[in-house]
Amino acid sequence: MKRNRIAWEAASEKYVVEHEEVLDQARKESSLVECELELLRPLLAASPAVVHLQSGNGLDDLALAAEGARSVVGVDFSAVAATAAQRRADELGVNCRYVVAALPGAPLQDGCADLVYTGKGALIWMPDLNAWAADVARLVRPGGHLFVHEAHPMVPLWTWDEDAPRIRPDRGYFERSHVNDSYPGNGAVEWQATLGEIITAVLGAGLELLHVAEHAEPFWRWDGLDAAAWRGQLPNTFTLLARKRS
Repeated sequence: MKRNRIAWEAASEKYVVEHEEVLDQARKESSLVECELELLRPLLAASPAVVHLQSGNGLDDLALAAEGARSVVGVDFSAVAATAAQRRADELGVNCRYVVAALPGAPLQDGCADLVYTGKGALIWMPDLNAWAADVARLVRPGGHLFVHEAHPMVPLWTWDEDAPRIRPDRGYFERSHVNDSYPGNGAVEWQATLGEIITAVLGAGLELLHVAEHAEPFWRWDGLDAAAWRGQLPNTFTLLARKRS
């Protein structure tokens, strides 16, 4: 959608303005969290070729390379984000390449990836998860993997109240979409899918499910805010690992 692209381009300007800060962050710490690393480290030990769908600011790509990926190709529909990510990778001398494209339909060769990595605000832009999963299956080589670390589908229901966790009365778990009224805002439409629908799309693409876990810790927090929904009672993220059969 045009307004989603406009919203994401505007949000991505942050990574241009804060280039030095983001570069310093990449040098000092990994953007991959522990629940990701537990599953990814055995895969990255084999020096895989990685494709990162919806690569955003590119920090995860730098972290994947630091953990052993021999190459990373990031795909994002924001030219601003992809250009900023390429600049950082080049300055750090990391083997990352960026492609500007809408998904699904990544302009990459079939079977080009040992590992497809995605998440942290990616699936909300996908109105057709079956088409997305089919594209993932096309990109992964036999024996290769899909890894997702993403906001839990329940997250759009949580308020950001600090005194107690509450459910927003204007949203429902089984709705098709909602208008984002926080970040990146600007009227962007986020598509919703249940956890069951996400899993079913992956299985429907012919991938073998190896792992699904739900986590209380969010992947992103608004600076200075301590929402009650983030304190351990509610699911805020999930991880998923699947394999393409040999």
